[in-house]
Amino acid sequence: MATRRRAREIVLQLLYEADVNPGRERESSYAFLRSRMQGRKALTVFAEKLLLGTLEHRDAIDQQLTKLTTNWSLSRMPITDRNILRLGAYEILYGDTPGSVAITEAIALASRYGDKNSPRFINGVLDKVFKGQRAKPRPTS
Repeated sequence: MATRRRAREIVLQLLYEADVNPGRERESSYAFLRSRMQGRKALTVFAEKLLLGTLEHRDAIDQQLTKLTTNWSLSRMPITDRNILRLGAYEILYGDTPGSVAITEAIALASRYGDKNSPRFINGVLDKVFKGQRAKPRPTS
């Protein structure tokens, strides 16, 4: 099962670990990704981009998510939900993935790894991120 969805699952695992144990060396994470992607270069590159991008933009993503999650602080959220939101928000705000696809993939992760309320929660928050991103004016050439 070497697909982009599988790549996102592996990235989610590494984001979870970075959240609870931030001391892991970056090369160790990349070695884990490479082994789990079973030598599929394009998927490995995709997963590395997701991981690095989400970690590099985590503070900005967290600020955005904090504004959009009423009555929930990020620290009170289940770790899995928090990191699915981070990954989905990264794809919407900084990645090449269409927003609707990023939301669909995040919901799939939430359905598999979250609790029964996770998919609806993830959908609601990422929909706000997506709508906010679409509302920004595009630069003109």
